Amino acid sequence: MIQRCRDAFPIRVMCRCLRVSASGYYGWATRVPSARTAENARLVRRMRALHAEHDGVIGSPRMWEELRYAGERCGRHRVARLMRRAGLQGVPQRRRWRRKTSGVPPAGTQNHLERDFTATAPNTKWVTDITYIRTAEHWLYLCIVLDLYSGLVVGWSMSPRQDRQLVVQAVLMAVWQRPSRTPVILHSDRGCQFTSDEYQQFLAAHYITSSMSAVGSCADNAAAESFFGVLKRERVNRRQYRTRAEARADIFDYIERWHNPRQRRRLAVQQEGEKLLTQVSAETG
Repeated sequence: MIQRCRDAFPIRVMCRCLRVSASGYYGWATRVPSARTAENARLVRRMRALHAEHDGVIGSPRMWEELRYAGERCGRHRVARLMRRAGLQGVPQRRRWRRKTSGVPPAGTQNHLERDFTATAPNTKWVTDITYIRTAEHWLYLCIVLDLYSGLVVGWSMSPRQDRQLVVQAVLMAVWQRPSRTPVILHSDRGCQFTSDEYQQFLAAHYITSSMSAVGSCADNAAAESFFGVLKRERVNRRQYRTRAEARADIFDYIERWHNPRQRRRLAVQQEGEKLLTQVSAETG
């Protein structure tokens, strides 16, 4: 406060009123910032740039990940503390429960994942689900196919109608991107689109094993639900779409220009770390 008001009042008078020694004030004013303070200031500038680059949606956990991928060495708590002091915050998740009816699964269909959302290789475990996007022209429905190994959206489709073709088109896109016809498990809920004969026949024709959640258990498909939660928190809930075409373009931008590149970068860092660890183990073994 003394520094801000030094042009309006005598410094020694302010020091006497605030019970601060004049020598202490002058020492503080002329003191060179410590290396830690300078490093924190540089880190805050980097975080402000990343926060603006990501449209102001990322909080401290994601900020810490982005800084780590960029080669910065800092802890989670330090990032959270600096963001709090700088007034930077992410967009919180809105929690709502919505009940929907379940379809009858085809005979022999079971839950092959059993809430194990880890995969040791790409294109071995996929999850799929449908969500709705509000526009001024009414609803736009989005179906995605998510690879549990890489976190990539390997297939997606959008339509004004929530029908079987919506999910078939999304799975077809994932099939086109699959490099080989090796078997893959595709997990979904029990929506009527996923229990239909046409959808099940399509999966069988492309060597895809159908897996389905238990009745009323959204946690069985938590990976797909989590992606939709992040999509709506970071993009959809912060927009007002006038037309379905506008919503389509924005969601395409999010998936192909934001989510998938980020997941590829994360996967590359992970694979590089595993490669380095294997190399070090071989040299020391």
